[in-house]
Amino acid sequence: MSKPITFEALRDQLRRKDALGSLAPIYVLHGAEGYFIDELTRAFENLLPEEERDFNQYVLYAPQTSMDQVVDVCRRFPMMSEKQVVVLKEMQSMRADQLDHLARYVAAPSETTVFVMCSRGEKVKGAKLQAALRKAGDAVVFESVKISDSKLGPHITGYINGRGLNVQPTALEMLRDYIGADLSRMYNELDKLITILGAGATVTPEAIEQHIGVSKDYNAFELVDALSVKDYDKAMRIVRYFRSNPKAVPTVMATAAIFGFFSDLLVTYFVRDKSPHSMMQALNLRSEWQLKRFDAARRHYNAFQAIEVIRAIRQFDVQTKGVGSRRNEYDLMEELVFRIVTAPGNLFPKY
Repeated sequence: MSKPITFEALRDQLRRKDALGSLAPIYVLHGAEGYFIDELTRAFENLLPEEERDFNQYVLYAPQTSMDQVVDVCRRFPMMSEKQVVVLKEMQSMRADQLDHLARYVAAPSETTVFVMCSRGEKVKGAKLQAALRKAGDAVVFESVKISDSKLGPHITGYINGRGLNVQPTALEMLRDYIGADLSRMYNELDKLITILGAGATVTPEAIEQHIGVSKDYNAFELVDALSVKDYDKAMRIVRYFRSNPKAVPTVMATAAIFGFFSDLLVTYFVRDKSPHSMMQALNLRSEWQLKRFDAARRHYNAFQAIEVIRAIRQFDVQTKGVGSRRNEYDLMEELVFRIVTAPGNLFPKY
């Protein structure tokens, strides 16, 4: 039976000096999140010393190679090395019946080959191949799962803390709203911050503004903050800043942040136990500090108004995609801000 493995465990194994000799003959890297697959693929490609790669490393692309050719390469013997490395990329581009040709090799792999199968964005296809992988006792499978919005904040915090820095809550919200779930971009921006600030430093809104280019006053976090207390003037100033600086915060990113907040706000009305601990569990929050915005918003919006806000955001989304309206997206966003702060307090408003 194939063995599942985590990203951290496989990454650490590949970093060891004696990694090659301890590796299994079959590895599967597949799933929705491409970043982790890319990172592990690079690690496999760097296993061999550079002088050996011309003879004992093969990087193949599934759409350009027949599966019979892949098997032939895997059956070769390494030259003056204990093992060769064969990486098969872009398996997600192949039909299931084509990939099934690999099943026989998976059932009886070469002990002198490390065969790495990569399917970026989806799981490996092919009923026969999947069955062979399930039965293979010497196959290792890593499934790359996208990080949910609720876990993105803790993930960023863990990454920063793991490199010896701290992050202020407001700065964390700015990073999460600005970067979103694009992990490649996130790690690039975080690594830049970490290099500039150095171990022991604290990531602040000012540092993000200076080194990443996100305004500490005009960003999605501050827009949500203004809307949570119905500060119409501040919200409009931020939207007008977005209009003047469209690359700073795209409207889709800003509305996603607003939608996420009001969706969570709606949840708070239906949590029976209103204690901080229960509310944090319901909203997947890590700090009581994050509850303050919801406490403030509950004083300005009831449940019916939260429902109306969510409805308005969905209508905005339809309009910006060109369905029923060709108006400027920032005009629509200004209108959305007005609809949010004036949301009626009953479920079926009269228009």
